[in-house]
Amino acid sequence: MPEISTPQLIMAFDFGTQKMGMAVGQSLIESASPLALFPMKDGIPNWDELLKIVKQHQPNLFLVGLPLNMDDTESELSTRSRKFARRLRHQTNIETLMVDERLTTREARDELEHYQAQGRAKKLAADSIAAALLISSWYRNPQGISP
Repeated sequence: MPEISTPQLIMAFDFGTQKMGMAVGQSLIESASPLALFPMKDGIPNWDELLKIVKQHQPNLFLVGLPLNMDDTESELSTRSRKFARRLRHQTNIETLMVDERLTTREARDELEHYQAQGRAKKLAADSIAAALLISSWYRNPQGISP
């Protein structure tokens, strides 16, 4: 597990079957910035395009949201999210952790309203803000779940 005191360039993913939110962060300054949505086809990314984006940002840690039910059980989406995380790790050989994403969508919608009020929400969506919230939550509790 990475040490939060060691600077990390983090890339986070809020997995979805039609679209995926993405964000980047720098642990040294505890930043978390949402990126544009990434299109998915039935939960499968265009790996060539995704890997271009990864190469552009050069992260050394991935965080992938794990959509758990409120009673800690997993759903089909949890299974698919884990599969994406394993493939991401395999494709890039970059450490990949799962982060509990419960309630991030609700919080992300509130954040999106804030971005809209500032006129900065044209290309952002709640899913990308949710990915940024995954990074922020990891700063507070730098533990993850293996995919």
